[in-house]
Amino acid sequence: MICRAIRRAIVEQALRPGDRLPEDALGERFGVSRTIARHALGQLGAEGLVDLRRNRIAVVATPSMEEARDTFDIRIELEGLVVKALAGRLDKKQIARLREHVEAEQAARQGSEATSIRLATEFHVLLAEMTGKPILTRYVNEVSYRCGLTLSAFGRPHSSECAVNEHSVLIDALAEGDVQEAMRLMREHLEQVADRALLVAPDARNRELMDILAPYAEEVASRSKRPRKA
Repeated sequence: MICRAIRRAIVEQALRPGDRLPEDALGERFGVSRTIARHALGQLGAEGLVDLRRNRIAVVATPSMEEARDTFDIRIELEGLVVKALAGRLDKKQIARLREHVEAEQAARQGSEATSIRLATEFHVLLAEMTGKPILTRYVNEVSYRCGLTLSAFGRPHSSECAVNEHSVLIDALAEGDVQEAMRLMREHLEQVADRALLVAPDARNRELMDILAPYAEEVASRSKRPRKA
């Protein structure tokens, strides 16, 4: 849950490249031991979202422009495999679920930018999950969050309208079973995301980690209190 919360904070650009993530502060905010916080940081480090430095200092990773471009290139190839696996194979319930997600994206357009960014990322993760291929889903998940980190580092303000429209057209192609068209649309969509992302250098900010992570810690606490299903 801590890893998920920090990933979400990165995707929503609450956490930015270079932000420090002290073990003691994380432990205090999420109500866990420093050992658990350290394990969470180790997992995020393995995913490329956090840089682990000497003296147990961890910071949100700062990708170079070359690394950012490589990340998007890899994502384009991976998500090409996703739409190739899905075109013409989605059932009515899956198509309805995708359209419901796009409706949520449309509803969020007038709200916070953070919500729009998160929903856009979750759309791609949802597609990958629908392939039923665990390894492909895992890699798409990880590279999507790394692209979120890139957007945080280099991107201009998010344009949710174009993303939502591109998602809708992609669903149509998948429903019609047009493999080549779906692959073309996905490539163009992600190229547009990359073009919107790789623009400017990271900004410098002076903010309190405890304040940044407060809403994410509250959500973790709320989830942990929910009764588990039998």
